[in-house]
Amino acid sequence: MKLRVSVIGTGYLGATHAACMSSMGFEVIGVDIDPTKIELLSRGKVPFYEPGLEELLQQEIASGRLTFSTDFQAIKDCDVHFICVGTPQSTNSLAADMKYVDAALDAIAPICKPGSLVVGKSTVPVGTAARLRSKLLEINPKVDLAWNPEFLREGFAVEDTLHPNRLVVGVTSDASEDKLKEIYQKNLAENTPWVRADLPTSELVKVAANSFLATKISFINAMAEVCEAAGGDVTVLAKAIGYDPRIGSRFLQAGIGFGGGCLPKDIRAFMARAGELGADQALEFLREIDSINLRARQRVIELVRKDLSDDLTGKKITVLGAAFKPDSDDVRDSPALDIAVQIAAAGALVTIHDPKAIEPAKKRFPALGFEENVESALKGADLVLHLTEWKQYRELDPVKVKSLVSSSIIIDGRNALDRETWIAAGWKFRALGRAN
Repeated sequence: MKLRVSVIGTGYLGATHAACMSSMGFEVIGVDIDPTKIELLSRGKVPFYEPGLEELLQQEIASGRLTFSTDFQAIKDCDVHFICVGTPQSTNSLAADMKYVDAALDAIAPICKPGSLVVGKSTVPVGTAARLRSKLLEINPKVDLAWNPEFLREGFAVEDTLHPNRLVVGVTSDASEDKLKEIYQKNLAENTPWVRADLPTSELVKVAANSFLATKISFINAMAEVCEAAGGDVTVLAKAIGYDPRIGSRFLQAGIGFGGGCLPKDIRAFMARAGELGADQALEFLREIDSINLRARQRVIELVRKDLSDDLTGKKITVLGAAFKPDSDDVRDSPALDIAVQIAAAGALVTIHDPKAIEPAKKRFPALGFEENVESALKGADLVLHLTEWKQYRELDPVKVKSLVSSSIIIDGRNALDRETWIAAGWKFRALGRAN
């Protein structure tokens, strides 16, 4: 008999995990305290953009395996409970806010049936799993807790859940590991690497991975600063060092840096937790990583002023991209939006286009200008900023775009456009880390 699964929290991680677990053949119940979210998901609608997820959600609801509820009693007979709630940055410190994780455990601990397993997937400070396990066993000694961090890439979340590149499980017993192997039997049949760890190591894997990615991104942006000062080209530099198998070419694209709901807050929470543990010096380098990342945004604004004027009042600037990355509508800590807001605050008339993220961006910054049509957004621009590397922007015809703007100046904040093609079409082309 198949295990019955519950997913606590139906945001980005939870909704994706619930739909994917159902597609693996499990009976899944997603539970959340937000009735609006539950009503939307129950109708097969996703409150955010993630390629392929809405279609999968509708398929699984139609199958009868996937349901959603606001009633925690609905999950009392489930065998495995996945905690998938958010851990945002605290309002008054760098640390992660754990109130949603704690509330989730408090809600399910009394109702878990004997022999069931609670599995944390949220990104949490090291030591959280052990603390929650002790609390769980005090309330309900016939259950156990494990940790199974997620490694989802926005834009590829369904693929990453159904076909992960590794599965990490923090467990305290063979029985808990066996239950998780039953959950992930399809992945194991595909020879997905399986890493058994203790609870603290499983928590550290996610933040360590994010810290490494952030370091690699900020490293190449630091090299871009040096290239600009020395007259070099960071794209050629990145290509050359990327051939070294010890380094690799991924995440070596200089630009305006990382954002979103994970990397920035995760590295800050990691630093905060290291400080609590007395190991703050070990992660001191992450402060500079964070600083380099934020500095890249300011360097774009400096280029804008260099090309237009120190006084940006009344200058018409088109921003291509609002999401923090392509194939997503996530605007949390978006470098593109941050730059747009700062330029608008300096007096510029900013118009933003994005294929998917206009509505989320409007909710955050309603005073900014937005256009649904990219050609309308470009019309009359004194300068164009390419800040999110959507395929649609990479395929723009620079000759046609030139006929729409007032001044043919473009700053490629992602080093993703074909520079020679734009220059050949008569554009003044700038990018971070390249001769301008």
